[in-house]
Amino acid sequence: MADKKNADVGFEKQIWDAACVLWGHIPATEYRKVIVGLIFLRYISNAFEKRYEILVNEGDGFEDEKDAYIAENVFFVPESARWKKIADAAHTPEIGTVIDDAMRAIESENKTLKNVLPKNYASPDLDKRVLGDVVDLFTNMDMYDTGESKDILGRTYQYCIREFAAYEGVKGGEFYTPESIVKTIVAILKPFENCRVYDPCCGSGGMFVQSVDFIQAHRGNRNNISVYGQESNADTWKMAKMNMAIRGIDANFGQYQADTFFNDLHPTLKADFIMANPPFNLSNWGQDKLKDDVRWKYGIPPAGNANFAWIQHMIHHLAPNGKIGLVLANGALASQTSGEGEIRKNIINDDLIEGIVALPPQLQCSNSGNPLVYK
Repeated sequence: MADKKNADVGFEKQIWDAACVLWGHIPATEYRKVIVGLIFLRYISNAFEKRYEILVNEGDGFEDEKDAYIAENVFFVPESARWKKIADAAHTPEIGTVIDDAMRAIESENKTLKNVLPKNYASPDLDKRVLGDVVDLFTNMDMYDTGESKDILGRTYQYCIREFAAYEGVKGGEFYTPESIVKTIVAILKPFENCRVYDPCCGSGGMFVQSVDFIQAHRGNRNNISVYGQESNADTWKMAKMNMAIRGIDANFGQYQADTFFNDLHPTLKADFIMANPPFNLSNWGQDKLKDDVRWKYGIPPAGNANFAWIQHMIHHLAPNGKIGLVLANGALASQTSGEGEIRKNIINDDLIEGIVALPPQLQCSNSGNPLVYK
């Protein structure tokens, strides 16, 4: 067991370093889509193949029946989209088109993935020779049983997201919150089985991954949790959907990306746990059109800063005895600008604040903030 564990150390970095051969061969803005898309395609193909083998061995002739896969929470992968097809075409000029067609075929067979998967592999900007080398990399991954491979690919996916966030700097904070901060929030809130977890600005879904891991680590059933999220950035929404699929988490992110303030996709939700890292000090968030919104129980948030709009949105969606853990801009703890001080006082007077965790600079988010817990 010790040897196997040691063998896994650095696996994600090996994948990342090898995949980085694409640097210089594709625009940086497209690179993230290429890599996370291939990880996802490799995962669902592997899960399908394992299920296919089981059905063939059972001998009942159900190996081509879609329901036999759906029943086991496995995506159905049509023959034209299976990884063998991708691997065989790795070093042909058509590899980009083959991958794009595979993504379309998978979306067609699995409605929950509609408009989610990247289809930019046939782009003339992407060197097909290099793309073939990356396909070889994923083809040669050492896959164990389905559960083990899910963990490997899930970790690899999360690792790559973290590396992309580091590369993209402050902009990376739009889709990734440092794992240490997410784990801190989850450990404080302690989500449990049969709870509803919500993140109104969910990024790539890290809060949900850690919540499920926490429940499983405390001998709970990881499947007995209801996950609700929303994300306004289309690419990030797709990334979150793929992240949940790889992790085997059944999540409701709505049918599309949407602005949480103007199009609340979960208007009647009352969540037991709300965890979020909202964009700090967001200006021009649309206050002039939302002044009479029912969510502003403690005061109308200022037009130039959405910090207290996010806070009150979360309070509005909190179930009785529920808890909120969010990363808050440091300035929101003391600001008196445009009525923020009065809103903060009203929230405190309603006895909602349970604690503030001050983080050292090394652990803070790139745009500087600390977790705040509402009870």
